[in-house]
Amino acid sequence: MQPPKKTFRIVGPARGPRRPRAGALKTPGPANPHPARAKAAAGGDKEPQRIAKLLARAGIASRREIERMIEEGRIAINGEAVTTPATLLTNLQGVIVDGKLVDAPEPTRLFLFHKPSGYLTTERDPKGRPTIYDRLPAGLPRVMPIGRLDMTTEGLLLLTTDGEFKRQMELPSTGVERSYRARAHGNVSQAQLEELVMGVEIDGIRYGRIEANLERRTGTNQWIEMTLTEGKNREVRRVLEYLGLEVNRLIRTRYGVFELTDLPVGDVYEVRQHDLAQFRKTLKK
Repeated sequence: MQPPKKTFRIVGPARGPRRPRAGALKTPGPANPHPARAKAAAGGDKEPQRIAKLLARAGIASRREIERMIEEGRIAINGEAVTTPATLLTNLQGVIVDGKLVDAPEPTRLFLFHKPSGYLTTERDPKGRPTIYDRLPAGLPRVMPIGRLDMTTEGLLLLTTDGEFKRQMELPSTGVERSYRARAHGNVSQAQLEELVMGVEIDGIRYGRIEANLERRTGTNQWIEMTLTEGKNREVRRVLEYLGLEVNRLIRTRYGVFELTDLPVGDVYEVRQHDLAQFRKTLKK
């Protein structure tokens, strides 16, 4: 598959994590470490991690889905069922999911997908409605969406093979920005939009800082640009409805440094490993 031209670019320089101040004290480790951690340290092995995290990293499913799979008895180690997602392992050797050995995790892959309107961001729908997996091209590895877009929302949707990376990108504490362009019917002033920078509470739900600008008016509609970091359910629509507007088109144009640019509707473009590695260095831990 040949990627379209000019479909990906990095916004701004990628910066690595800050170095600790000279003389800063390191946080001491636990006085009585978990036996698996003590064994790994004594043998010079890698730091053990929870099985749910390792399986998510391997792209089996999200952490939450893996926890459900463990409850259902679908995951085992050397033939013995796993009973808790807190089980610590240094690798996935001998781990079996649904009767099949788990392969060693491959490097994280990230894809940009221009989602069309009319598709659900889910793998299966009980009502039989079309999903993004009905539209994705053949030949892709198993991918998971980073964040969701409503059925009628279009634009940039990131897809990854790494469940842990997906979780990190979705956490509000990571601070990854999402930008949208909304076409809305009604009247609103730039002053009203600027007040959203302080956040707003709607029906008991607190929405954090939103940067919003009135782009242009076309008759009784206006195009509004919005940037936020939380990504709560239907956040853009709820906030604009709170301001008395009716959203009739919503497009996500950016997620982190990754932009939609001129990627054709329905097309997929894979981010280069170097660009992905540089971006991951900038993420908050």
